[in-house]
Amino acid sequence: MSLFSAILDKLGLGKKKEAPAPPPAAPVPPKPITGTFIPAKPASTSAPVEIEPDAKITSKPAAPAVEPISEVDVVKKLETLAAGSGLDWKVSIVDLLKLLGLDSSREARNELAKELGCPEELMSDSAKMNTWLHKTVLKKIAENGGNIPKELLD
Repeated sequence: MSLFSAILDKLGLGKKKEAPAPPPAAPVPPKPITGTFIPAKPASTSAPVEIEPDAKITSKPAAPAVEPISEVDVVKKLETLAAGSGLDWKVSIVDLLKLLGLDSSREARNELAKELGCPEELMSDSAKMNTWLHKTVLKKIAENGGNIPKELLD
């Protein structure tokens, strides 16, 4: 699992693990319909309607339900975790990672920066990389359904 995936997972934004779909059932050939069809309300003629022996009655399957992506209240979750900890997740990538119980070491942050495409010129300057990384992580959280305040994304 990538480090960013771990962040999303800790915030409840990770992809839900789906149970494998059952194999499709073998199609059952339709039985031929024979006999006489008498409508509930007779038409203008009183003669019964004949159905061809090869006639097939089909119906369209119901459309699958579409589940909307739910927005996770990331701010509330992080504020609850940060209460009394002294960690300021709004300005520090190190504090954000610590708050989520993830490795906040320089090596882990370098790995996360590479994973998210940090420009090479920022990788050698820890402060610049951390600033870029913090902004990028918050933007990516928002892109994945988290409610990050606009002032933290600018």
